[in-house]
Amino acid sequence: MSSSRVLVLNSGSSSVKYQLLDMRDSSRLAVGLVERIGEETSRLKHTPLASGGEVREWTGPIADHEAALKAVSAELAKDGLGLDSPELAAIGHRVVHGGKHFTEPTVIDGAVLAEIERLIPVAPLHNPANLTGIRTAQRLRPDLPQVAVFDTAFHTTMPESAARYAIDVETADRHRIRRYGFHGTSHAYVSRATAQLLGKAPEDVNVIVLHLGNGASASAVRGGRCVDTSMGLTPLEGLVMGTRSGDMDPAVIFHLMRVGGMSTDEIDTLLNKRSGLIGLCGDNDMREIRRRIDEGDQQAALAFDIYIHRLKKYIGAYYAVLGKVDAIAFTAGVGENAAPVREAAVAGLAELGPVVDAELNAVRSDEPRLISPAHARVAVAVVPTDEELEIATQTYALVGPH
Repeated sequence: MSSSRVLVLNSGSSSVKYQLLDMRDSSRLAVGLVERIGEETSRLKHTPLASGGEVREWTGPIADHEAALKAVSAELAKDGLGLDSPELAAIGHRVVHGGKHFTEPTVIDGAVLAEIERLIPVAPLHNPANLTGIRTAQRLRPDLPQVAVFDTAFHTTMPESAARYAIDVETADRHRIRRYGFHGTSHAYVSRATAQLLGKAPEDVNVIVLHLGNGASASAVRGGRCVDTSMGLTPLEGLVMGTRSGDMDPAVIFHLMRVGGMSTDEIDTLLNKRSGLIGLCGDNDMREIRRRIDEGDQQAALAFDIYIHRLKKYIGAYYAVLGKVDAIAFTAGVGENAAPVREAAVAGLAELGPVVDAELNAVRSDEPRLISPAHARVAVAVVPTDEELEIATQTYALVGPH
């Protein structure tokens, strides 16, 4: 029996999300989540999709990532899908930061681990947890190919004119300061799926992808290659997000230090966790913000307007970068579910080509779909993202049977 399964792991500092996929038909066999690792009240939720079985959930102490992965393996084994299965072809790991070096999925060896570790200063929240997940999986299945799929890889095709900041070149190079971009697996998947929706090859389509979740980013994709994206050295740059400020005059930081007496850590917390929508109106859930707007809440309305204003600026900027746009694609939690966001983002842009059909926009669906009328010069699409499938696909293409 050929090995056709890929286990996708997304390791956070105190969590592990996982999916087991059969790459013969890209079907999901099981999905799950371990959270609060290291606490007495750790929780594991496991959904066996292949057998259509009941969701299994339990709470109790899970000491570390190794204990978490062993618990995951035990749950999978109950469904006959254990980590020791000969049908498991590889484990694909989401790694947030690959720097300039990693431009595509990569089989993990000692040198790859060392480079991911070297990038910790530019991704202190994510890369250490990603490394822990990789090393744990290697200990459990040392014989199995482990593949790193990088959030930054899709954006490494940006030209230097888009990737460089206008600061002293030597300083920038010494500290690896440049625009890397994030959500790359999502932008890659959605731009390709949008081309498919239009019945065209990715190399024949220019797409503006709007990944709008609690974290949010935009990308300009020309012929299947990213030429610009809104996040930068870190995921703080760009759009207004759930708790992040996005673009801002850098001198605000100096002002807060000198006049506000704030420390570096306090400013970091302010801009990453107490800004964006939550900073503007106290809520970072778009459904709650829309409910408040419907009740006449002015602060929620202003937060929404600021969010949309920034989004429109990026749509316009990426029109200028691409020159010609075939489609605008909305994805992720807000992009897929918040019809008012999609409507407002495209409102007033008819001269540029995109138009939203109100009835199509109001339809809720898990399927990729067009929400623009047939006559629109630029298609507007809703394309549910699937980062786990993208990671599994890239992993299997690299190490699966050929």
